[in-house]
Amino acid sequence: MSTDNCLFCKLINGDIKTDSVYEDDDVFSFYDVSPQAPVHILVIPKQHIATLNDTDDSHTNLLGKLVLTAKAIAKKEGLADNGYRLVMNCNEDGGQTVFHIHLHLLAGRSLSWPPG
Repeated sequence: MSTDNCLFCKLINGDIKTDSVYEDDDVFSFYDVSPQAPVHILVIPKQHIATLNDTDDSHTNLLGKLVLTAKAIAKKEGLADNGYRLVMNCNEDGGQTVFHIHLHLLAGRSLSWPPG
């Protein structure tokens, strides 16, 4: 998929409007339109990377920044003390539906394991 057809790239570029939870030069975050928990926030890199399999050592800082941003969002949103789950799906069998890597920050209720 080209970045022209990527839903998340369109959100980042402002072609599709959404309210951001957090944004900086590298990361964009917003509420999922199909939440799987009472709180469901997506944390995505502004750089288009289709799947986790497409990352390499050059992405180490960016991947770390995604996790640390999610942690900061959880704290800011009052979710950190009760707990939250971070998930990154990879490819279709892993549950990935938008091919632009992203973290799901899920919270707002007790989350069981295994998830499904």
